[in-house]
Amino acid sequence: MLKSGYTAIIDYQIGNLFSVQNALQYVGLEAVITSDKNVISRADAVVLPGVGAFGDAMKSLDRLDLAAPIKESIDSGKPFMGICLGLQLLFTESEEFGRNRGLDIIPGCVRKFPTGAMYKNHIVKVPQIAWNRINKASQNWDHTVLDGVKDGEYMYFVHSYYVVPDNDADLFTMTEYGGINFCSSIRRDNVFASQFHPEKSSMAGIAILKNFKTTVDQQFK
Repeated sequence: MLKSGYTAIIDYQIGNLFSVQNALQYVGLEAVITSDKNVISRADAVVLPGVGAFGDAMKSLDRLDLAAPIKESIDSGKPFMGICLGLQLLFTESEEFGRNRGLDIIPGCVRKFPTGAMYKNHIVKVPQIAWNRINKASQNWDHTVLDGVKDGEYMYFVHSYYVVPDNDADLFTMTEYGGINFCSSIRRDNVFASQFHPEKSSMAGIAILKNFKTTVDQQFK
């Protein structure tokens, strides 16, 4: 049985989770990949990563009965991080392949970048697979997971869809792609979730994960 003092990486059987685990371990967190509800509930912090289709991911979460542990972890106040699809799943619904219901933790929807759109006389490539800038929204970054990260820093993105929160207060960073200024991360209370991949974003991404570790450590002081 696992002792306390670990971070649970939720495994809903979509995507490779080892890069996230390796990055968390690099900054000093004991990171456990698991789909066990009890392991998730006992964790000091929880990370919800993911790549792939929204609807398939929700089906996997439902099949593994993981929606409730995710919501309970967030309600408990423990540090929670969503990455890429893990950000999108927190929202009310997605328009990917029709309408798919999400976890409805953050009110809002997930929309697709327009296919074939023109911007500055070029066709916008979808998905966005690129380094792109994150810019401050309404929230201050001091003493958060983005503490010390510069406004306009480059992060690594791979996605065709972007989130649209109902509440501007949830906006944490904004990013421009193809003429669309979209929400690239949200923050609410103990929840931080990003469309970009901190674990693939070089030292700036590592800085975010180090700040996340600091948040985890502080809850036991």
